[in-house]
Amino acid sequence: MTDVVTALQRAGLEVRADAGTRGMYASDASLYRIPPLAVVRPRHTDEVAAALEVARATGTPLTSRGAGTSVAGNAVGRGIVLDFSRHLNRVLSVDPEARTAVVEPGTVHAVLQRAATPHGVRFGPDPSTHPRCTIGGMVGNNACGSRSLAYGRTSDNVAGLTLLTASGQELVTGYDESGAPFARGAEPVLADLRRTVGRHLATARTEFDRFGRQVSGYAVQHLLPERFDLTRALVGSEGTLAVITRATVRLVVDAPVRVVVVLGFPDIVAAGEAAPAVVAHGPTSCEGLDSRLLDVLRARRGPDAVPPLPAGGAWLFVELAGDDAGEVESRARRLAADGIGADALVVTDPATQSRLWRIREDGAGLAGRAPSEKPAWPGWEDAAVPPERLGAYLARFDELVAAYHMTSAPFGHFGDGCMHVRLDLPLDEPGGTKIMREFLTDAAKLVGEFGGSLSGEHGDGRARSELLPHMYSADAIALFAGVKAAFDPENLLNPGVLVDPDPIDADVRPAGRFPLAGLAMAYPHDDGDLGQAVHRCTGVGKCRADNSAAGGVMCPSYLATREEKDSTRGRARVLQEVVRGELSWSDPSVHDAMDLCLSCKGCASDCPTGIDMATYKSEVLHQTYRGRLRPRSHYTLGKLPMWARLAGWMPRLANLGVRLPLIGRAALWLAGVDGRRSVPAFARRPFRRTFRPAATPGKPVVLFADSFSDAFSPEVADATVRVLRAAGYEPRLPSGPVCCGLTWITTGQLDSAKKILARTVAALAPDARAGVPIVGIEPSCTAVLRSDVRELLPGDADAEAVAGSVKTLAELLSRTPGWTPPDLSGVQVVAQPHCHHHAVLGWKTDADLLAASGATVRRLAGCCGLAGNFGVEIGHYEVSVAVAEQNLLPALDAAPDAVVLADGFSCRTQVADLRDRPAVHLAQLLDR
Repeated sequence: MTDVVTALQRAGLEVRADAGTRGMYASDASLYRIPPLAVVRPRHTDEVAAALEVARATGTPLTSRGAGTSVAGNAVGRGIVLDFSRHLNRVLSVDPEARTAVVEPGTVHAVLQRAATPHGVRFGPDPSTHPRCTIGGMVGNNACGSRSLAYGRTSDNVAGLTLLTASGQELVTGYDESGAPFARGAEPVLADLRRTVGRHLATARTEFDRFGRQVSGYAVQHLLPERFDLTRALVGSEGTLAVITRATVRLVVDAPVRVVVVLGFPDIVAAGEAAPAVVAHGPTSCEGLDSRLLDVLRARRGPDAVPPLPAGGAWLFVELAGDDAGEVESRARRLAADGIGADALVVTDPATQSRLWRIREDGAGLAGRAPSEKPAWPGWEDAAVPPERLGAYLARFDELVAAYHMTSAPFGHFGDGCMHVRLDLPLDEPGGTKIMREFLTDAAKLVGEFGGSLSGEHGDGRARSELLPHMYSADAIALFAGVKAAFDPENLLNPGVLVDPDPIDADVRPAGRFPLAGLAMAYPHDDGDLGQAVHRCTGVGKCRADNSAAGGVMCPSYLATREEKDSTRGRARVLQEVVRGELSWSDPSVHDAMDLCLSCKGCASDCPTGIDMATYKSEVLHQTYRGRLRPRSHYTLGKLPMWARLAGWMPRLANLGVRLPLIGRAALWLAGVDGRRSVPAFARRPFRRTFRPAATPGKPVVLFADSFSDAFSPEVADATVRVLRAAGYEPRLPSGPVCCGLTWITTGQLDSAKKILARTVAALAPDARAGVPIVGIEPSCTAVLRSDVRELLPGDADAEAVAGSVKTLAELLSRTPGWTPPDLSGVQVVAQPHCHHHAVLGWKTDADLLAASGATVRRLAGCCGLAGNFGVEIGHYEVSVAVAEQNLLPALDAAPDAVVLADGFSCRTQVADLRDRPAVHLAQLLDR
């Protein structure tokens, strides 16, 4: 290992070989864990060639990687991993006349679309991972996407490739002006390739290209002498034949009008049987979903997460497109009336269409939790059969799953005969990998019986390559070996995939259980097992995408740095290494990965697999520093409510100490606070000391006056009291000071947090049991009482009662009979929901209330960047500002006269700090 890393460094390459990075890149979105020797992030093509030269000289395998979203295990390897996504990620040109674009392999699909769309064109294939998958990865797997009925596979949309063979020779493929395919360079390889195919002509002509989604193996039909189209043959070769350095892709013109028809069926088998009749109507997309998948979505995100659907237990989402709105809608209504489904719904509203497609795009992540509530895994998620046989195949597949005492929630590209699924394979049980092997073998035999393909678009990878003999003859397998030998005789490129494959049950990442003792958090959704919790991350990589368009928050630190270690996935992978015992809690790479986590909880709602990195970070800090000296910010910012109560007795002196030039700077440094931050002033009179019960009683409500509202923003608490009284309530405060312990939680001081929360719960429980609502002011503190309290005080009946009684102001007011919001017509509002409000409490009620008021509201996605103590701490300032620049600051600059609505104290502080603008709480906006 040392020799390889040294050789890479001497070649001037950007190399990462620390334990944390190797752990992050040991997995993609598949079941497999194979730590590499080193990760190289090439900055230009010459560095790709240099890495290949080192691989040849040292006999080290080399694996190409884009976004690492492969579910088949074809983006992990034991040697050098080339991460193209970090630097070689540019759109080099767009030619709208020729309808082509030239891209580097690490170009994200969504980035290409943004570059092409202004010219009225787009790249056709659109896999569900399009916000983060790379074009190089799509070429490697021959990805398709939900609109393949209209645009075909990636192989149908590539106009040329520039590659390096394992020997370092450049190979250029494409099509001349007449459309004839050509290949230039690497002549010995091409000659050997022609000879190899010549020995297997009958097999190449008869076993391949039998239906549209036959993706497994090499596309040798394109190597026949009458075609010899090397571009199409190399698409789908999974990085085993050559390394792509540049791709020319074809672009299409999108039809401007789209209408979605949702057809309901009794079950998924009926939906599969109906798909060919739907395709006869000429749709651009025909996607199948099962009620089992939607049940998972509703359980995770509430009943409103799914728009109204036709009656049924399974559905086909069918998209029709065209140039004329009337004509497209007429076709849609004919399809709906054709009697194909038991019920039908025509959807013309683009916003509702977007919600429907978002369910489909999140399918892989949502299916990560099986109907049994156990973790569900990939491995057999991509099989395809001829579309006319899909219904029968689905029936037999369900029988096979039941025979193995497992459950599943199928979905997929039913118009093409392709089904995706995750399975609750018993990988954590003794003999689990043996059961996995037996099931996958039987599943492969079933697909072979139906004349299908083990892979319909994801590639075979480590998950299915060993099973190819159940689909192809021995001569076809020998042909694959000959193609591999022609390109890569030393077997350097992605070994273990397609040819001479690794066993399907080798190197399985989640196999076995790795329980940890002495955990502070309860992890109630994961049976108290942190190992199960962090293995929720299947690697789909949604955290690497900009989720702003969908109103999401995750993952602000990755968007600021574009480093894998700063993504939710990267952190989860490092924690999986901790759970396995490969890394300790205190390992520097663990804390390097956790350092820039804002504890925003965006992943808790936005990650389709339900990762909650804020909770895991608290556990890491707790385990690392328990009984040890902590960073100084843990004693200051981490215990801020305690210091705020003390400062409340002498606020002028406390404020003066911070603002005196020399003393103030020294105090900030000692507190671990970045000197570029302004420190909010302590209120002259804390809210608790000024609050007085009203003379005329109303409906009782407990006001949870948090430490921030009490010590820094009493005007917000005062406004909340006035709004509640105007709505007919009489707020009262808990007896004695109460605190949610938030700052102790975020700094991992969980033993103290439990004690603080226990006292608070004891104070609030009598009212909660009596049915008195508890209204929070600060979203993060309110979220602790609704959610974190269950993690820290599991099984506590009083804690459950309190959590069930906690309401936001908007929730209480919206459920108050006769209450209506004030008329805010003409008021322009820029709203920055607090991250915990978005992730834990939900901001929809606030949005509905503001809509009823008549205000014009622009709701911002993403995090403000301050995130409690994060943006204040030394070392975090630049990232904090970079996060604010993603959504918040551009919106403020675009609307200088708008009212800024920010319920979170940290959000208001960030707005004041970076733009010197006031921001108000919802209570202040309603307090007219």
